[in-house]
Amino acid sequence: MPLLVLSQKSCNSIKIKRDEINQMKKTKVSIGLSNPKSPGNVGSVMRAAGNFRVDSVFYTGIRYPLALERNSVTENLRRKVSHDIPLSGVSSLLEAAPDNTEIICVEYALNATPLPEFQHPDNAFYIFGPEDGTLEQAMIDQADAVVYVPTTGCMNLAATVNVVLYDRLIKSYAGTGSNSIENNQRIRQNRDTNNNVKVR
Repeated sequence: MPLLVLSQKSCNSIKIKRDEINQMKKTKVSIGLSNPKSPGNVGSVMRAAGNFRVDSVFYTGIRYPLALERNSVTENLRRKVSHDIPLSGVSSLLEAAPDNTEIICVEYALNATPLPEFQHPDNAFYIFGPEDGTLEQAMIDQADAVVYVPTTGCMNLAATVNVVLYDRLIKSYAGTGSNSIENNQRIRQNRDTNNNVKVR
């Protein structure tokens, strides 16, 4: 039987990959929605939660469940990617914050950190304000960090969630040495059945 000999470089590469996987398993990411009103927005947030592998989503207020009751045929934007992620109504987002997570409020608040400059903690609870309002000062005061997306005007709730989670993802990729084989495997696993295009 032939003997498999690994170079030191190969061993280091395997160790780095294993360390990356272990680190990903250790991180905990949750989302809090303060009094959302649109089932479409919440559905799109849930889809983002699935796309970016969020652990759980919490919301406060009665507007979202009442809107669901009034329009029970609202298109389900969650898609199957997020079916295993719990969506829970709570009375207080701060009290619902998972253990050992840093509270990150996303809000256009004076002295907030621009998202491009923000370094995401490993374990984070991102809290977003309502579509037609803002987070309360008391919540801002208890946050570990407050960030904002530097756009002209404010974005839609679901769009903001997607941008923040993508920023977290792209910053976590820095220095991981991802290669084209890994990228193509990810593309094959995640694109839908109608997509057969490729870059030549």
